[in-house]
Amino acid sequence: MNGHFQKDQALLLAEKFKSGRINRRSFVQGLGMLAGASALGLNAATAKADTKEMIYVNWGGDAIDAMAEAFGDSFTEETGITILYDGSGPTEGAIKAQAEGGSPTWDLVDCDPFSGQALGRQGLMEPIDWSIVDEGKLREGFKWEYAASSYFYSYVIAYDKTVYDTPPTSMADFFDTEKFPGKRSMYKWGVGMWEAALLADGVAPEDLYPLDMERAHAKIAAFKDNVGAFWGGGAESQSLLLNGDVSMALIWSTRAMLLDKDTDGDIAMTWAEGIIAPGSNGVIKNNPGGAEAAMQYIASTQDPEKQVVLFEMLGNGPANPAADALIPDEEKFYNPVDPENYAQQIPLDMDWYEENYGAALDEYLGIISS
Repeated sequence: MNGHFQKDQALLLAEKFKSGRINRRSFVQGLGMLAGASALGLNAATAKADTKEMIYVNWGGDAIDAMAEAFGDSFTEETGITILYDGSGPTEGAIKAQAEGGSPTWDLVDCDPFSGQALGRQGLMEPIDWSIVDEGKLREGFKWEYAASSYFYSYVIAYDKTVYDTPPTSMADFFDTEKFPGKRSMYKWGVGMWEAALLADGVAPEDLYPLDMERAHAKIAAFKDNVGAFWGGGAESQSLLLNGDVSMALIWSTRAMLLDKDTDGDIAMTWAEGIIAPGSNGVIKNNPGGAEAAMQYIASTQDPEKQVVLFEMLGNGPANPAADALIPDEEKFYNPVDPENYAQQIPLDMDWYEENYGAALDEYLGIISS
């Protein structure tokens, strides 16, 4: 279906939901069938929630089934509360639109911690209840007032091993097209790319933050002619390497893992100077399912065995360090937070992103599109 027709179908669903002709479950399932049509702006916020259901909004695709298998099904068995996974995409603007009216249809979101913090300070997110959610089951430094880390992924170098006799081992290598000739690909939305540019320009990992944006953007501007494409989604980043459009790319570790496995190592990856990032669980203010039930869901996802299921399905690193030992030895290389891999990487500074991301992204998009 084309986008305009898809939106119209979503609007029809919303009208039926508001009039009571379909229930909340059917509404969310219908949106899922529309392949990502968003509940935002559909004016469905006035509908009343079923207290035995909660809607968790993530980024769609395989994450819907993976989170259901890892967390949702068992939570329903334990509590009787059904978790409905909606793949609309919980962007900061989408969450804000849900919460500002005071009667959201969403309950929980898979959000960037810096977005959860920024929205929480505006009174749009519930503070995490640390009497229910166990901070002892999180990695040190990855809990916030309005967000609890839920998994990890990284921005790493993936490269065509058939092109290079010597593998890249640093961000300086990624930016060195004399030593490593060939086209590159970088992330369209900036995160991790500024850090990579500064590392390549000689900034020590411990001195990265606050990011020197003038220096980072100068490095990227001088390099962009070597970039064959700026990717916006994971599938695109994979295809650019698989099709030979680029020979090296900065991509998500989850996609790099698939490339490594699917090509029998012809497209390989390195954790060297990777940029590691947390996903997090957040709860929308005045969510229809109730804050306590939402916190209970977050607490249930901290079980290490459940987090291993998510890793096995998607490659997301566990938020609970107790899960690391449960990952099979042959799979540990793909875990971004395995101690050996983690030691080679630099974590994103959530405080910096909360304060600076919007303006930094605007400038970055101007540079890569000019």
